[in-house]
Amino acid sequence: MSQAKAVEGVFAIHKPPAITSAQVVRDLQTAFNPSALFAPWLANERANRDREQAHQKRRRRDKRVQVKIGHGGTLDPLATGVLIIGVGKGTKHLQQFLMCTKAYEATLLFGAATDTYDVQGKLLSKAPYSHVTREKVEEALAAFRGQIMQRPPIYSALRIQGKHLYEYAREGKELPVEIQERPVTVAELEITEWLEPGSHAYKWPKEEAPQEEKEVAETVLHLLQDGAGGASAERSTDNQTSPTGTKRKREAAYVEGDLIYDTNRTGKRQEKDTDVVMSGGLLETTEDGLQETSAMAELATPTAADQEPSQIQITIAKDATPPLTTAPPLPPNRNTVTKSTPTPPTTPAGPPAVKLRMTVTSGFYVRSLCHDLGKAVGSLGIMAELVRTRQGEFALGKNALEYADLEEGEGVWGPRVKAMLEGWQAGVEGDGRGVVGGGEGDEVEGKD
Repeated sequence: MSQAKAVEGVFAIHKPPAITSAQVVRDLQTAFNPSALFAPWLANERANRDREQAHQKRRRRDKRVQVKIGHGGTLDPLATGVLIIGVGKGTKHLQQFLMCTKAYEATLLFGAATDTYDVQGKLLSKAPYSHVTREKVEEALAAFRGQIMQRPPIYSALRIQGKHLYEYAREGKELPVEIQERPVTVAELEITEWLEPGSHAYKWPKEEAPQEEKEVAETVLHLLQDGAGGASAERSTDNQTSPTGTKRKREAAYVEGDLIYDTNRTGKRQEKDTDVVMSGGLLETTEDGLQETSAMAELATPTAADQEPSQIQITIAKDATPPLTTAPPLPPNRNTVTKSTPTPPTTPAGPPAVKLRMTVTSGFYVRSLCHDLGKAVGSLGIMAELVRTRQGEFALGKNALEYADLEEGEGVWGPRVKAMLEGWQAGVEGDGRGVVGGGEGDEVEGKD
């Protein structure tokens, strides 16, 4: 009795945001398992299992019979775009999709660094960004084209001593060895849109990493090396030690929400009614609940004149002419805070952002590019958006299944998936490998 012909192979789906690549596989199995399209494949699988020896059956960890599905090239939960899916024997061909070119469109937000190199991570550091312009970014991009060295992010699926990097990160453990830079290739890299401060809705994350994580990050993630904002990067200590061993004060800068103001640019800092902290200033709480930096507290310490005003006597003769100049005012009493109307800042309303388009090959991490490019322009950078527009010969708007089709039922997704799988099978029968596309090597991109 001949077996029914089952459709299997490789196709692409348009992954939506906020879900993992593994969840995409589970959703596809939920749709495919009861479908008429994959009934022949499931029937063949049951027949094959019935013919297995007893010891083979015992080795199976999953006794359920369901459509075999895998994906080739992980996408971050934040990311959207082309995700390659293997069905049945197609899963054996997924490795070659880790060896093809990919095209991405990404958005980089300047002025901050996180543990994941994107807006979904914990905030590690901030740096000034008012000097960052499109021209500076265009100039810096030249160093990221062609054959370059890149250090993968700690939130990645790479392994050190048999353990995923993201497992070390999630457990808060220091890496046993340093993450090494690796050679990668950037075939194309260009700016598609420059977003001026205040013209976009991208924001830094609100949650900050614990202090111990920040200290580890300085070493592991290289946040403050190679021009990463230099001395102006916002950190937890008052001073930094230079390579010669001498301590130096950081450049004057202060932070307010998503804004960082460089006082060397905007002039003397104005008194403000908010919890604005000078870079290096430590917040202290006074008896009346107000917060001030240690420098402010020192200036506001009551003098003897403040404590005993009744003992100070100033006698002025009736016919004396008042002096043309007056003595400087006494320092304010610690318990008396004079509030002045803050002067609106002259710096931009928030950090700028830039949209990039790139074509890359093996082992490239878009989040690392955003991190490194932010440092290259004397600031910091995190990935705010990512779309994989192409992987091999599969491209959005061309031959990728829309995720919404799954919700429409088999009457919608069935014919489309069947056509893509049959096209793949025809390619395999024709040249033995199916349609993939040019390029070499690729590692998984993401935190899954």
